[in-house]
Amino acid sequence: MILVTGGAGYIGSHTVKELLRAGYEVVVLDDLSAGHREFVLTPHFVRGDIRDRATLDGVFRRYPITAVMHFAALTSVPESVEDPARYYEVNLLGTWNVLEAMRAHGVKLFVFSSSAAVYGDPQKVPIPEEHPAQPKSPYGRTKRMVEEILADYEKAYAFRYVSLRYFNAAGSDPEGEIGEWHEPERHLIPIVLEVALGKRPYLEIFGTDYETPDGTGVRDYIHVTDLARAHVRALQHLEAGGESRVYNLGIGRGYSVREVMEVCRRVTGRDIPVREGPRRPGDPAVLVADPSRALREMGWQPRFTELAPLVETAWRWMLKKFGSA
Repeated sequence: MILVTGGAGYIGSHTVKELLRAGYEVVVLDDLSAGHREFVLTPHFVRGDIRDRATLDGVFRRYPITAVMHFAALTSVPESVEDPARYYEVNLLGTWNVLEAMRAHGVKLFVFSSSAAVYGDPQKVPIPEEHPAQPKSPYGRTKRMVEEILADYEKAYAFRYVSLRYFNAAGSDPEGEIGEWHEPERHLIPIVLEVALGKRPYLEIFGTDYETPDGTGVRDYIHVTDLARAHVRALQHLEAGGESRVYNLGIGRGYSVREVMEVCRRVTGRDIPVREGPRRPGDPAVLVADPSRALREMGWQPRFTELAPLVETAWRWMLKKFGSA
């Protein structure tokens, strides 16, 4: 049985769906502070906080867990700059708590939800895994610190892991069963779609003076189901005796904020009013993945390689969630 922490959240719930599709039994641990109970697609659910060791020990005693996929974390770069203490408590100490519970119960396989935020400002684009890790935000630093802990645990405790450095997760389950739902919403594509629906008055663009073709930030958008399938591949790699690895997950192509806005406008057929604002602290100008290692070693291949089909899945989910405006 696979323990998925944060399995009621956006990426976690999509990964649970792919695990179930692949024939795994899954137990979800989530405190529902950001996730949604209706997104838990397995009958095995424990509501609890990763900072609570007694809860973790109870889960490991109750279920025959063989591996852990760890998504439970705080994920906002701007919020981490404003309140770093909370990010170190949840993302760093909470993850250490999970690792110590695994160690106490003899579980040695771990798939970690990391982030491209570990890289900071890229020295080359696309970014390979060997790129120096110089995160610009407390959020990115928590992810980098956990990766260092994982490397130490591997050396000391016969522990193996895969760390998956996501670029920008986007889109929703093509079948419409689950989707992207954050409160408050901080991700670009759903924010633009909320503007299209009239749920927001305008899109605020944070920074128009970056050294990019149109002055706005450039990101690599990967569909959430492609991310989920990569997690299953990572787990299978470990189960087959594979060594610990770090992989980038992206499509290897970047889109600027203005390009995203234009694709959303075409997909929805609606106007997107814009307001320009200053840059946000901690935001690099360009983040685009070199995903060749994951393609080569895991045999993983993203199915959504263009932005418009990805946005279409997000728009269908948005219409289901809010209705048409």
